Amino acid sequence: MDIPAERTVDARYLEPPQPFVDTMEMLATLKPGEEMLLLLFREPHPLYRVLQQNGHRWRTELRDDGTFAVRITC
Repeated sequence: MDIPAERTVDARYLEPPQPFVDTMEMLATLKPGEEMLLLLFREPHPLYRVLQQNGHRWRTELRDDGTFAVRITC
């Protein structure tokens, strides 16, 4: 299933802490079972801890262009 563009945070060119802020804001809009996509150029290990603490699930894929695509389920 594809994730709609409005549920994608493309944070590849954003400076910290904006990727984290944008991700948390998007998560706050999702209903249980809905998904979002986060795109980054580095793997967001600190975010994984926050997601785990809040009961979210995620899958991370490293794409050929060096993008980490993190699919997060609320």
